[in-house]
Amino acid sequence: MIAHLPILQVALPLLAAPLCVLLRSARAAWWIYLLASVAAFGSALLLASSVATHGPLHYAVGNWAPPFGIAYVIDAANAFVLVLVSGIAVATAIYAPRSIAAEIDPQRVYLYYACLCLCLTGLLGIVATGDAFNVFVFLEISSLSSYALIALGKRRQALLAAFRYLVMGTLGGTFVLIGIGLAYAVTGTLNMADLAQRLPALYGNRTLTAAVGFVSVGLAIKAAVFPLHAWLPSAYAEAPSAAGVFLSATGTKVAIYAFLRFAFGIFGAGLVFGHLPMSALILIVGTAAMLAGAAIACYQDDLKRILAWSSVGQIGYIVVGLGLASQQGLSAAFLHISAHALIKGGLFATAGIVALRLGTTRIDALAGLARSAPAVFVALLLGGLGLIGVPLTAGFVSKWALVMALIEADQWAVIAAVLLSSLLALVYVGRIIEVAWFREPPLLADTAQPSTPAPMALAMWGLVGVSLVAGVYAAPLSRAATAAAAALLGTAP
Repeated sequence: MIAHLPILQVALPLLAAPLCVLLRSARAAWWIYLLASVAAFGSALLLASSVATHGPLHYAVGNWAPPFGIAYVIDAANAFVLVLVSGIAVATAIYAPRSIAAEIDPQRVYLYYACLCLCLTGLLGIVATGDAFNVFVFLEISSLSSYALIALGKRRQALLAAFRYLVMGTLGGTFVLIGIGLAYAVTGTLNMADLAQRLPALYGNRTLTAAVGFVSVGLAIKAAVFPLHAWLPSAYAEAPSAAGVFLSATGTKVAIYAFLRFAFGIFGAGLVFGHLPMSALILIVGTAAMLAGAAIACYQDDLKRILAWSSVGQIGYIVVGLGLASQQGLSAAFLHISAHALIKGGLFATAGIVALRLGTTRIDALAGLARSAPAVFVALLLGGLGLIGVPLTAGFVSKWALVMALIEADQWAVIAAVLLSSLLALVYVGRIIEVAWFREPPLLADTAQPSTPAPMALAMWGLVGVSLVAGVYAAPLSRAATAAAAALLGTAP
C-alpha cells in the first residue's frame, strides 16, 4: 500500500472535486472534502515515516519507467511540505462550514468545496511530482482554483482581487512554462532526475541561463516575492475566510518549495548560486521584502490586510534563508515555512471569526474584543507574538535558526534587517492588541454572531496550539527541517 501512496496522495482529492459537483449538495461536498483532506494527511504522514525509515520512494505512473514515463518521488524535503499542506487542509475542512455559510451563496457552496479539492490537488502534485512539466500542470490547477476561491468573496472587491491575481498568475505560469521548455530544448528530457544529470555539462549555455531566469521569475510571482507581490494583499484580504486560511498557509510556501526543487534538485546549486549571481540578488530581494512588508502592514486599517502585508514580509525571511544556499540556511527556510504556515493560518482563522462575530475586520471594530471574546483575543495575541518572534513560539525558533545561519555566512547587514523587521512586526501587532485590549467597545455594538462556533474555534486553536508546541518543543521540527535541507543538497543530515 505504501508503494501507491505517492499517486493516491494526489489522485484522491482530484477525484473528490468532480464528485462534489455531481452531488450538488453543500453537506455532501463538505464530507467529500473532509475525507479527501484527511486521507491526504494520513498518506503524507505514512510517506514521511517511510522516507525517514527507508529513504526516498519512487513511483512510476503506469509502470512506465522514467525518464520516459511520469514519476513521483518522495524524499525528506517534499514529505515535509506534504505533511504541512495536507494538515492545513484538514484544519480548513474543520473550520469551513460555518464560515462558508455566512459568506457564500448557498447555491455555490458545493462549487467552493470542489475548488478547494482542486487547489489541494494542485499543491500536493507540485510537491510530489518528479516531472518538470507536471510542476507547471499542477501549478495551473492550483492557480485556477485559487482564482475561483477568491472570486467567491462576498464583497465586490473580491472580483478585482481575483482578476489581478489571474493576470499576474498567468504571467508567472507562462514564465515557468517557457523556462521548462528551454530546459527541455537543451536536454531533451523533462524528468527531474534526468535533467539534474544532463544539465551540469551545459553550464554556461545561454539557453540554460535563460531557463533559470524564466523559472525563477515565474515562481517568484507565484510566491509573491517582493516586488512581484502586488496580487497577494488584496487576494488574501478579499478571499472568503476559509480560503484565506488555506491559501495564506500553503500557496506561497509551495511555490517557494518548487523554486527550491528547481534550484537545488534540477538546475543545481553550482549553476544557480555559482555561475549566476543569484545568491546576492535573492538576499537583497528577501531583505527588501522583510522591511517593506512589515512597514506597509503598520499603516493598514483592516486586520486581514495587516496579515496579508505581513505575509509579504514573512516570505522575505524564507527567501533570505534559501539565498544563503547552505544547509543551515535551507534548514532555517524550511523552519520558517512551517512556522509561518501555522501562525498565519491560525491568524486568518481568527480574522474569520472576528468577521463572523462583528461583521467586519476593520481595526477600530476590534475595540473591547479582549472583554467580549477573550478566547479569540488570546489566539490573536499568541499568533501575533509568533509573527514578532517572541521566545517559546515557532516564529522565534525559525528566526533564531535564520540569524544563526546569517552569522555563519557573515551577513551582518541582513541580520540588522531581520531585527528591524521584527520591531516593525511589534508595531503592527501592537496596534491590534492596543485596540482590542485598551479601548472600550462601542455602546451600540452590533454583532453578527454572539459566540464562536465550536468547529471554527477548534481549527483556530489547533493551528495556534501546534505553533506553540513547535516553539516550546522544537527538536522534532528542527530535525525534519534539517533532513529536508540535506535531501535538497544531497548531503547527510
